[in-house]
Amino acid sequence: NEILEKYHEPFTLRWEGITGNMHVPSQAEWEQLLTNCSAFVFYGMERFLSHMLLNRLVAMNIPKCHLMILLDLVRSKQSYQRVMNSDLHKSCPRVALERPVETAMLLSLTGVRTIIANQWYTSLQENAERLDILSENLLRMGKTTGQTVNILQK
Repeated sequence: NEILEKYHEPFTLRWEGITGNMHVPSQAEWEQLLTNCSAFVFYGMERFLSHMLLNRLVAMNIPKCHLMILLDLVRSKQSYQRVMNSDLHKSCPRVALERPVETAMLLSLTGVRTIIANQWYTSLQENAERLDILSENLLRMGKTTGQTVNILQK
């Protein structure tokens, strides 16, 4: 919410989505948000694809999404337990498709043009700092995604 307020003018006026702990998005909500966006930010727990049905995602066509930022891979006891319970019902190859590189490949195949994502587990605080750096450089300073990623790497 702090990021939304900080960059409210003029960037976030047309943003839509689900913030905070409003509710757990349904598969239909995920699909609607993804197909109607030019940019998508996921800031959440565990693996991004652990929140969606993979067979529905790979059938999607998302060419309007120019940028997807995945600030995922944060773990708590509750999130870890939820994912472990969910993973029990998935095959090993299916779980492997939820890893960062595989996720980026799948999203690319659906039409997403640029993907910025974590490669390993992190903390909520570190992701908050990344989101602030991304927002500052992409929105306020107008830097390219490549320039912004280089700043993040430093």
